[in-house]
Amino acid sequence: MRWRGRRESSNIEDVRSQSGGRSRRGGFRIPGGLGRGRTGNTGRRVSRSSGGGFGTIIILVIAFFALRACGINPLDMLAGGGGGNLAPQTQTTERSLNPLDPANRRTTRTSTQNNGRVSTNDEIKQFVGVVLAETENVWNGIFQQEGQRYPEPKLVMFSDAIRSACGQASSATGPFYCPGDSKVYLDTSFFQTLERQFGVHGDFAKAYVIAHEVGHHVQNVIGVLPKFNQMRRSMSQIDANKMSVRVELQADCFAGIWAYYTNQKGLLETGDLEEALNAAMQIGDDAIQKRTQGYVRPESFNHGTSEQRQEWFYRGYKSGKLSQCDTRVFG
Repeated sequence: MRWRGRRESSNIEDVRSQSGGRSRRGGFRIPGGLGRGRTGNTGRRVSRSSGGGFGTIIILVIAFFALRACGINPLDMLAGGGGGNLAPQTQTTERSLNPLDPANRRTTRTSTQNNGRVSTNDEIKQFVGVVLAETENVWNGIFQQEGQRYPEPKLVMFSDAIRSACGQASSATGPFYCPGDSKVYLDTSFFQTLERQFGVHGDFAKAYVIAHEVGHHVQNVIGVLPKFNQMRRSMSQIDANKMSVRVELQADCFAGIWAYYTNQKGLLETGDLEEALNAAMQIGDDAIQKRTQGYVRPESFNHGTSEQRQEWFYRGYKSGKLSQCDTRVFG
């Protein structure tokens, strides 16, 4: 992605120097140290604790209900993890017409050359600022076309632990959007986890993660998240999970719309689309469950399968239209 030298958003709150230490977050851990969390109501899981035992359990229980009180299901989020120094990568691929067509799937080879990928903490902040600014440009334009104003979200960069309007969270919680304060929360160490544990490389894969969380903000603005969070309180866990999948896939499609306009501006480079699609594949519910527990439980899916996540991101990317992102969240 050609991001260097572009405008950085003024909506970044960098509290990394204030948010470290031994404070803890709510959430739950899955094997491998990756917190799964979700939705525009995403509350992720996992808490890093220096201790253990009964005290830790009490903290987790309190955090769990704090998130639930905000309309967030701590069991409903993407994964969190990894950070500062990102391994420079070059993606070499063969061009295909449709990356989702198995017959045209690319073979990606990774080399250890520096291809302008984010590599330092300062660059990470610049990169996040540019990506957030690009989402602002896109969504301001789309809302203006509809005669509406887009309320830009804040993005909070933190380290280790943070308290939001949706409760506490740790870096293991992963990136999440809190509808209670309309902020995206990101511990950039999550990017290292994606690389080391999931084989997700490239700056555009990281941009996809940010655009997905901004997609939840869009859902909050247009009323999807408030209605979902209200309805889920009276639903069974299985039904809530099914609806959560549709919410998450719509956020993936919104991220695809952002990618469409980013490509229109000539900012995408060869291999960028594949980086995002690879990220969507690696963090599908089925892929994560196979990797962490060796089997899948479809009734517990709350983000969508790898195939679904790729499909909906690609649908937004190919069309650039909100009308193509109707996942029938409410049936």
